[in-house]
Amino acid sequence: MEGHKEPLWLRVEGSHCSLSEMDDFDLTRALEKPRQLKIERKRSFDERSMSELSTGYARQDSILEMAHSPGSRSMVDTPLSVRNSFEPHPMVAEAWEALRRSMVFFRGQPVGTIAAYDHASEEVLNYDQVFVRDFVPSALAFLMNGEPDIVKNFLLKTLQLQGWEKRVDRFKLGEGVMPASFKVLHDPVRKTDTIVADFGESAIGRVAPVDSGFWWIILLRAYTKSTGDLTLSETPECQRGMRLILSLCLSEGFDTFPTLLCADGCSMVDRRMGVYGYPIEIQALFFMALRCALSMLKPDEEGREFIERIVKRLHALSFHMRSYFWLDFQQLNDIYRYKTEEYSHTAVNKFNVMPDSIPDWVFDFMPLRGGYFVGNVSPARMDFRWFSLGNCVSILSSLATPDQSMAIMDLLEHRWEELVGEMPLKICYPCIESHEWRIVTGCDPKNTRWSYHNGGSWPVLLWTLTAACIKTGRPQIARRAIDLIESRLHRDCWPEYYDGKQGRYVGKQARKYQTWSIAGYLVAKMMLEDPSHIGMISLEEDKQMKPVIKRSASWTC
Repeated sequence: MEGHKEPLWLRVEGSHCSLSEMDDFDLTRALEKPRQLKIERKRSFDERSMSELSTGYARQDSILEMAHSPGSRSMVDTPLSVRNSFEPHPMVAEAWEALRRSMVFFRGQPVGTIAAYDHASEEVLNYDQVFVRDFVPSALAFLMNGEPDIVKNFLLKTLQLQGWEKRVDRFKLGEGVMPASFKVLHDPVRKTDTIVADFGESAIGRVAPVDSGFWWIILLRAYTKSTGDLTLSETPECQRGMRLILSLCLSEGFDTFPTLLCADGCSMVDRRMGVYGYPIEIQALFFMALRCALSMLKPDEEGREFIERIVKRLHALSFHMRSYFWLDFQQLNDIYRYKTEEYSHTAVNKFNVMPDSIPDWVFDFMPLRGGYFVGNVSPARMDFRWFSLGNCVSILSSLATPDQSMAIMDLLEHRWEELVGEMPLKICYPCIESHEWRIVTGCDPKNTRWSYHNGGSWPVLLWTLTAACIKTGRPQIARRAIDLIESRLHRDCWPEYYDGKQGRYVGKQARKYQTWSIAGYLVAKMMLEDPSHIGMISLEEDKQMKPVIKRSASWTC
């Protein structure tokens, strides 16, 4: 084809160096005798919710201690979730088999899982690569099953890739950018393995993955909490890796808000969907990554400055998000009555949001009891759409206050048919269609109404929903969602997403045996069986960050 060039992400290997050509960045030798941290496992919820969970999910203390102690290993390859469940669902064993089939090896060592293992698909595209965000539920499943090695290897390899020089055309990306994905190339003749990475230069729209760095930090903390091994996070390489990621986010510029400005398509919603600006998913992950990094950074000469900047940013970010992104019945009514064109420090409508821009569906959607963080807030623009991942992560990171967390769960229960339907969980609600779809998506044939990122239903979101349910003491909601998953997901061959207003149909372009659909189910099951697992992915509220809203306005109605 005329003008065809070799993809840049492949040329990176040649212009710099591949993992097969350079000294392997392997910290495992330095970590042969990891320093163990004796952890007393704590529940991530109060005693009240613990009693709620006891019914149907109680386990003998001796079994829990044996199965879930830091650094424990499973017997042979039998998943802990199978051995500890009195009545294991038939799906669990098959899910583990499918998850292990997706594992990727580099020089004989597992380093991740591919995005999908769908042999029936004619086009592989990039589904045979290891994506950073996609691997997170797989990593949690392995950690909960007492198999931390693959997670450790993944963290080290992606950390090495971060050090590569990254270019898009003639522009050099920031040093701290983490890859969106990587692929292991096996040469059977030379018997060598080579890793090549994509930092966004091969992605649709050529957008760098803002969320990859945040997920990496969050996963590093999860590994530390699960294993009790502090030596990995304390290595100079991991400390530097965290600082490089943070330096991209905490740099000073023209920002007047503590939120992070992003391009469209820089996260799980990786196509044009009108989430440019300050999307809730990125802000929630940003907040969580900052808190995770704060717990792992050493207070040495280099780390002390970052610790101070993180603390200041967390206070400003929590205030901003809880004040301006939160929406409940009372706040919606206030916005509806806003005056515009206010000029002074006493302005109530600080972002000059036009009340006429409030979509009609919101008025019917908002219950008297309940609330959520809206999709986006920027000057003269408020995206009222519900985004599941951002709201669930807000609960897990304690960006949401305890009352706001309960209000989010109230909304989920009240709007179950809209947000869950027949297959958990809507990535966003509602969909955009007709003229708005043409303008916002650019007539994207994949993001048609109630499909893919435009109101599609994604089984992988089950694990974040389950974690949020456990933290708020509402496990019955997660149980209900898992029942829906177990009625179809296995029969449909573990698809990537579902289409339709109720999530009734397998997505028109959904890959089968999607790895994070499989892993998300396993993580949800294991968390319900042993709620202490939530400690690796949940953060308790920081009492020093006093919430602006002491009690959700929705509770006063």
